[in-house]
Amino acid sequence: MERRYWLIVIVLALFAAGTELLLWINRERPNEQTFAGPPRSDYTLTDFTMDALNTAGKRTFQVSGPHLARRGDDGSIFVTTPDYVLVDGNDHPWQGKSDAAWVNRDGTVLKLQGHVEMHREETGDAKPVDVVASDLTTWPRTKKMETAAPATITQPGSILRGTGMRGDLNSKVLELLADVHAILQPKNASRAASK
Repeated sequence: MERRYWLIVIVLALFAAGTELLLWINRERPNEQTFAGPPRSDYTLTDFTMDALNTAGKRTFQVSGPHLARRGDDGSIFVTTPDYVLVDGNDHPWQGKSDAAWVNRDGTVLKLQGHVEMHREETGDAKPVDVVASDLTTWPRTKKMETAAPATITQPGSILRGTGMRGDLNSKVLELLADVHAILQPKNASRAASK
């Protein structure tokens, strides 16, 4: 009787182990491709300077900053608190800063995110210009830019404010699109103030 008892226990144990094995083999498996969280970077850089060149090898823009991350899935680049230089049609530099920047894989789109400041120094044929805006999209190769946000354009003798701005750095044209307000200082006022 005792042998029969242990034989039954062993058979039941083997049956339970076999059942557990079948359940484990036929279990529902989670999708191995599921990814949770932000996209991963191919690489990151700190304290960097990056020059983007056109097909002729001329610089279209330069970005430098404390941190750059390149996404592996689409090749785009994210930059925190960048300093940048855009080049206009006459090779005059427009220097600026923004809270962040995004550059597409080909370097044809540069999105300056958050608060954006741009400055062009005075040259022989052009006055200095300061532009303050936010979320400015630029196309460095075609030298175009635009924003739907409020923008301010300051030149000697004038301050222009409006909502939305388009710019063509080839033709040196900046256009405010709506709700435009201007403060103009007469040329004689600056001479009178200096006397």
